[in-house]
Amino acid sequence: MALLRPPALLLALVVSELHCLPWFINVSESQGPGTTIHSFSFNCTAHMPMLELVHVQPPTTFFNQPSLSRWQKIYVGTVTLNSLARLDALAVNHYELQLRFTCGNNVTEGPLYVYVYRDPGYSPCSGRFASPAGEIIQVRETVTPGAQLYTLLLPGLELQHAQISINSAQDPPYFPGPFSINGQGWLLAPSQGLKGQAGKVFQLQILVTFGQNRSCHGMLKVKVLPVPSSQISFLGQARNITILDDLAPGSQVVQVRAQGFDVRYEILSPVPCPLFSIGREDGVVRTTAPLELAQAWGTAVTRLQVKAYERLRPWASVDLDLTVNVRSVNRWPPRCLPAMLVTEIPETTPVGTVLNTFTCTDPDSPGSTLNYELRFHSPPGPASLCLRGRALEVNATLDCDTPGACFQHAASILVLDGGQPLMTTEVPVLVMVIPVNEFSPACVPHTFRIREDAGPHTLLGSVVGTDKDYPHNSIEYDISGGPTAFSVDRLSGTPTPGLGWKGGTRVDCKLRLWAPLLGEIHLLGSLDYELQTLYRLTVLVTDQSQDQDPTHRRSGSCTITIEVEDVNDHAPECQPPFQELTIYAPLGRSVEVTKVSCWVPQEPQRLVFSYSIVGGNSQSRFSLQGPILVHNNMLGPPWPEQPHTHELLIRVADAGPSIPHLSATATVIVHLVPWSTSTAATRTRSAAVTSMTTPLLVTDTEAFWQPEPWFVVVLTVTSALFLLALGWLFSRLFQGLAQMLQTPRKPAQALLLNSIQGTEESIEGFMEAPRMEMPQTPSSVMSLLFDGRAQDSRTGRDYLFNTLTGARRWL
Repeated sequence: MALLRPPALLLALVVSELHCLPWFINVSESQGPGTTIHSFSFNCTAHMPMLELVHVQPPTTFFNQPSLSRWQKIYVGTVTLNSLARLDALAVNHYELQLRFTCGNNVTEGPLYVYVYRDPGYSPCSGRFASPAGEIIQVRETVTPGAQLYTLLLPGLELQHAQISINSAQDPPYFPGPFSINGQGWLLAPSQGLKGQAGKVFQLQILVTFGQNRSCHGMLKVKVLPVPSSQISFLGQARNITILDDLAPGSQVVQVRAQGFDVRYEILSPVPCPLFSIGREDGVVRTTAPLELAQAWGTAVTRLQVKAYERLRPWASVDLDLTVNVRSVNRWPPRCLPAMLVTEIPETTPVGTVLNTFTCTDPDSPGSTLNYELRFHSPPGPASLCLRGRALEVNATLDCDTPGACFQHAASILVLDGGQPLMTTEVPVLVMVIPVNEFSPACVPHTFRIREDAGPHTLLGSVVGTDKDYPHNSIEYDISGGPTAFSVDRLSGTPTPGLGWKGGTRVDCKLRLWAPLLGEIHLLGSLDYELQTLYRLTVLVTDQSQDQDPTHRRSGSCTITIEVEDVNDHAPECQPPFQELTIYAPLGRSVEVTKVSCWVPQEPQRLVFSYSIVGGNSQSRFSLQGPILVHNNMLGPPWPEQPHTHELLIRVADAGPSIPHLSATATVIVHLVPWSTSTAATRTRSAAVTSMTTPLLVTDTEAFWQPEPWFVVVLTVTSALFLLALGWLFSRLFQGLAQMLQTPRKPAQALLLNSIQGTEESIEGFMEAPRMEMPQTPSSVMSLLFDGRAQDSRTGRDYLFNTLTGARRWL
């Protein structure tokens, strides 16, 4: 049947400003979801307006938030019913809607009153009865046949002469009999009863007819429950109850529940019970008198014996013992001594040390047990402190040698009483950990190398000191004794902020900390490898700012070895620097000429030199075997047949790893006399050489030789030819001398050239002298006078010479 509705919607009330509120609106209870309750317009030209539903009294969700639209420069607000709206004038006939209008900075609020009036043509079929699921009722199978199960008389039906009937089938065997509805709208049980129908659900379609051919439908479900067991028992129930002494008489203490059919309750003991009573049907225990413990201490504990029984079978009963504890109302938090704990402890404090024991009492209940909890604030979480009962103890090693490891611990001890409401007291705790200088600093031994020609202020290297105490790099350096040629910087690096102590408190400050601290070792003076090659320094490392007591310092040391590297700064010297020798060179043999003796006076330990001939060895007849100069006559022809002079330049350089390599040059003049074939005894001849410097001793060794007969013949013929050639040579020589005596004196340079040529000829003539005259030849050569002076074009040295023999004497 269609529900009757008013023929038209309410007209919109158009106003120019919202200050015309409040409004009074009448709405029929037949208005459904989406119905416009009220519309209004207002002006807001400069801003975007906003309309809100602030609240509804009585609270309900039947009304939507107002909508806002614009129509010809005018804003229109509309209030509508939402999809859940079900207006019922008999239930609520008045609603107050508080609306808020915002236009820029202007905010205006006002009420909208909605009155719901009865609609005679409105169908009362609503709620769960009219929903598809229907209304559900539960009855036991032992219900009396024809008993009243449910009332279907809806509000207002008695005025409309409504008729209610069941129009759904109730056929057996599912239905034991038909359900019926009387004229008063009561649903009655079947006349056969419901015995044996436990667990079944009967669905009944209800038709409600009212007014002029108007009707509505609803559904009713009847669920049949089994008969409970005849044994009665209390459900799980706490036997000890604690209440406060400020409960007013009639306040609920506890509700007991027993399992049975139509159960009743009563108090068996104590009788009479002056403080408590129990509801006969609901089992609610209530107070009947004030429970002030201050006036009646005997009310602190009351033991009740409660009986539960079935009304129809009083003999089926069960007892329950309850203990009601009355506690005073908790008015004061616990009081503690000390109320605040601030203490300092060294980081070496052993684990388990008790820092303080707290004494707390509850003014409301002296002697009661209190609970203590330790809460950490900085750093958060369990750390180095713990609470055992009322004692605050050190829980772990207080190591302050790690950045941020400790220094101070902020915590609090929360003390809780057992009263109601729960009262607590918080005791602030601040434990400052004082660092202790536990460890001595150390450094690693090191070896540095430096050249002996290094200048002052040269950096050799750095000594790195370490300290296990925090801060790890707060170290000073010093040299203990030792040579004064070196120094170490006491502090080096870059200052960084740190922590310090002031008045026994750890505070932030600017200390002269260095990160990292390196002891730089510098050279102060000069070095000499020849005087000292090795230095050992003992470097002391001393910590600072590691303890609250600034005088408590620790130190360590390490040995630094400095090796001086040799630098070659002295050239070798040869003695004598100039030698002039005369040797006889037999064919096919090597002859030792002389030994070059050189050394470095400033470095007598340097004995390794390299020798090389750098001048005068044009035919490679000379070689060096270390410092020994050797003439080699085994190289084959052409062998020298005439005496010849060789001026050799020998370079002597130091050898070894030292750089740079320095060298010197020794001059050796060798007069080479070819050896004649003869048999002679070995003898030694010493000749004194007239010199302007040091006399030179020349030693010749002659070997004895016994030739073959055929060789004697050949030698005789050769000697005859040699004598003839020698005679011719002497004749030419005399002719040259005669011409020289006849010519005037020439300049020194021409004289030098002629003397050199004459020297070569005289030497050749001298070498061709007979063998038996050789012992007198050197003495005659040495006895000659020097009649010329010249300068060597290659070396630049001046020398004297003899124009007849060509002999030289270096100046």
